[in-house]
Amino acid sequence: MINISEVTVVLASASPRRRELLKLIGIVHGVRPADADESYSAEEEPAAYAERLAREKAAIVTGVVRDSLVIGADTIVVIDGHLLGKPRDAEEAARMLKLLRGRTHIVMTAVAVSFQGKTVSGVEKVSVTFRDLSDSEVESYVDTGEPMDKAGAYGIQGYGATIVKRIEGDYFAVMGLSLVLLVALMAEVGVSYEFAR
Repeated sequence: MINISEVTVVLASASPRRRELLKLIGIVHGVRPADADESYSAEEEPAAYAERLAREKAAIVTGVVRDSLVIGADTIVVIDGHLLGKPRDAEEAARMLKLLRGRTHIVMTAVAVSFQGKTVSGVEKVSVTFRDLSDSEVESYVDTGEPMDKAGAYGIQGYGATIVKRIEGDYFAVMGLSLVLLVALMAEVGVSYEFAR
């Protein structure tokens, strides 16, 4: 096993939340966003779609930085079997939030780790319940701009913390990167995580 401190780590994502989470657990890393095709086929299962995207992002960046450990990730929201990605505009963000209010949905975060020619991946699923929001609360939240770059049009670590009534599962997966899954996947490719001193 190689210690994570001896490896160059690259995050294949522009997400500030994912960067914060890696920093939180002391993983020094660079950032190289991957421009993957995010088109979704109705025949594809949501979890398989998220995992495919995470793997594609890791593969794109691995092709550029060959000697690094590359982390790819993708987060989606699923309700009534429908996948909710990032809203295209404020109107779509409001529609998503109205669909989610007062109900439980599933957040799926896929993580892929690529190192020395080997790629492993997995999906963390979390159940999230919203409190019931009024139309004016939805509009007010959309006006903050926070929903615009997030799957399902909310961020649990920001103003969105006030609309989430309950979560069952990995909080960090809802933020966009399951750290428990990440450490397990790193071990699968021969890289150990150790607590920083």
